[in-house]
Amino acid sequence: MFTIGEFARHGRVSVRMLRHYDALGLLRPAEVDPWTGYRRYTAGQLAALNRIVALKELGFGLGEVAALLDEQIPLDQVRGMLALRRAELAERVAADRLRLAEVEARLRTLESEHAMPDTEIIVKDLPAARVVRLTATVESFSPEAISPVLRPLCAELGRRLEGSDAVPAGPLTCYYEKPAGEDDPVVVHAALPVSGAVARPNGLEAAELPAARAATLVHRGPASGFLDGYQRLARWTDEHGFRADDFPREVYLHTSGDEREWVVELCEPFVEEPR
Repeated sequence: MFTIGEFARHGRVSVRMLRHYDALGLLRPAEVDPWTGYRRYTAGQLAALNRIVALKELGFGLGEVAALLDEQIPLDQVRGMLALRRAELAERVAADRLRLAEVEARLRTLESEHAMPDTEIIVKDLPAARVVRLTATVESFSPEAISPVLRPLCAELGRRLEGSDAVPAGPLTCYYEKPAGEDDPVVVHAALPVSGAVARPNGLEAAELPAARAATLVHRGPASGFLDGYQRLARWTDEHGFRADDFPREVYLHTSGDEREWVVELCEPFVEEPR
């Protein structure tokens, strides 16, 4: 048998918490010395402790935990509840990391407002291209909305490409369609230029990417840094009296290995007429 301190150490909880569980009737000691009041626990009680802590981590209050323990929930059901909770926590962590990256990107943008840019803006005529693509919709053009959708979409594009007869003719290109109304969802495309006809698309949609005249710059580094580049292109377009013709395109020139070594061309299509 274990003293309360030993049992707390093995169960990775505090002695205070064990006393609290005892007071609530959630986990009584196996023995209590009538003279000293010292509590003792058995190794078999670790399973009960684990169940209590697991249910707490699922978000149940201790009163609810007591009721659930009385119902003798099967272990498989508790395991399934924990797996669901783990997935929710992982999703929350990923969202928090994305928000942190967005904050850092905006801070970098603020810091670079009065600095000399290290990349040149070049006007290009983007040729029309035949592409195969996958499409999704997102609620807005914010990184928190786009990144969780666009990354899996690009990965799925690569998987489906392997099962098709499409012949790649250029780098991965992600582009967007302007919504009809201000509150309408944004249409996102993950596309790959191809040569020739595609007889076995394997679920990929064939489409024509229209020609466009665009202000472009080359971004080096992770996607979280796109913000500064896009805002530079927006300022350039505005300063020259042009009107943005469509949502931007991203041409992924190098994306293997560390994301900090990515090379992506950011393109802002425009029309040469006063707004």
